[in-house]
Amino acid sequence: MTGASEATGDVTGASGSVPAEVDVAIVGAGFAGIGMATQLRRRGRESFVVLERADAVGGTWRDNVYPGIACDIPAHLYSFSFRPPADWATLFPRGAEIRDYLQRTVDEEGLTPFIRLGCELVDARWDASSAQWSLVTGRGRVRARMLVLAVGRLSEPHVPDIDGLDGFSGTVVHTAQWHPDVVSGGERIGVVGTGASAVQIIPHLAESAEELVVFARTPAYVVPRQDRAFSEQERARLRVEENARALREQLLLDADRAFAQRLRLVPDIDEIRDLALGHLAAQVSNPILRQHLTPDYEIGCKRILLSDDYYPTLGQPHVVYEPSALTSVVENKACAASGATHDLDVLVLATGFEATRPPVAVRIRGRDGQVLDDHWSRGMVSYASTTVAGFPNMFVLDGPNAALGHNSAIYMIETQLDYVVGALNYIAAKSISSLEVSAEAEVAYTAEIDERSAPTVWLTGCRSWYVDQRSGRLTLLWPGTAVSFRERNGTFDPGPYVVRRSEFAPASPGGGR
Repeated sequence: MTGASEATGDVTGASGSVPAEVDVAIVGAGFAGIGMATQLRRRGRESFVVLERADAVGGTWRDNVYPGIACDIPAHLYSFSFRPPADWATLFPRGAEIRDYLQRTVDEEGLTPFIRLGCELVDARWDASSAQWSLVTGRGRVRARMLVLAVGRLSEPHVPDIDGLDGFSGTVVHTAQWHPDVVSGGERIGVVGTGASAVQIIPHLAESAEELVVFARTPAYVVPRQDRAFSEQERARLRVEENARALREQLLLDADRAFAQRLRLVPDIDEIRDLALGHLAAQVSNPILRQHLTPDYEIGCKRILLSDDYYPTLGQPHVVYEPSALTSVVENKACAASGATHDLDVLVLATGFEATRPPVAVRIRGRDGQVLDDHWSRGMVSYASTTVAGFPNMFVLDGPNAALGHNSAIYMIETQLDYVVGALNYIAAKSISSLEVSAEAEVAYTAEIDERSAPTVWLTGCRSWYVDQRSGRLTLLWPGTAVSFRERNGTFDPGPYVVRRSEFAPASPGGGR
């Protein structure tokens, strides 16, 4: 493979054209893409390019800049273990801190020459004759031996089907497309949704709104956030690598213990339910509002939220909790399923993302022209949550069953990076031109996922973004602990793969003999 500093074509950085040919093309410059680029840069073995459609790196933390944006995983666990520890100000990092962390990673790892900003992937096709991916981007064409999809799950905002929304006379904005001019103070604001973004932005919007209406199709379970600032002494201690590593390990294991709740094990699930309902009772004295805010599904089926100021905000006199969905808009009047109408100036959609059906999949064509979106027509499937049958030399990061509902996504991404690096080592050692997981291995892994998922709380009947609505399968989350994901998927094994040394050589599993 070509050395990383010897990529064919232009390597002048974000403003340059794409190189004509590379060993690895990475799509996306969020956590997963930057992590993959860091590993390749440090190896210095494969030439690579990072294709990013936006004008800056950062992924979801670049796009989401709404008031109150923060992470609900502790900072020292929501960062790369292979980087020097960052100087985090608070237990839970703010969005701006995470964006700065990712930009600092790009700068300090020397990744800028390999990143092309404003370079959207338009089309990707596997060319069996050359054993390469032929990519069309907004900045030119590139051929790559390996394709790494690092577009994430939270990149395409979901806009609900609301009758008349296009004709709303005020301002409509999704939380992932926030800009400073949305509100200036004194507006009548409606917020659609009660998920993680909603509970963060609502207290901030209430500070300046004349009236704030929260349209809630389904209430969420909320537990105390208990965020705090680190003291100067703590920050100094946690800048020492071994101290930060020890804290990270402890946070990881503590979070993994919560998986027992997702298995509906007693007393674990009773304890977390009691914590959430006790938090509600302590912060909401109005019995009618408290009833509206009490979920009718089992805790954990939807994402459990962390907040200390969401419930108190709903009790303020200028805040209206509308316990039904927004169904239609007529000029500036927002109509709820309950029949209530509200005059609004601004409508904020805190309605999440197209997580179970990534739009990029329609642009990917694998062996025999198969479209990835068609392969995933009944929900995303994979092997080791990283490779897909019919799509040779392609790796998917933070994709099918590679997320968690209780622990850090960064730990999962790092596990997948180890898997991809292992595959690259194997490809180089065996002089392999094409590596593709077998259909049988993918089917078996999917069955394993379904079996692991069956007893979990996520399949108890509530409607959530974790579950593919077309198939009823759990396609986003790994139905186990973070540590079990690494045990299962952290080491590349060539056994389930079909390999080819050239287009003329016969296919065989494993070593390609």
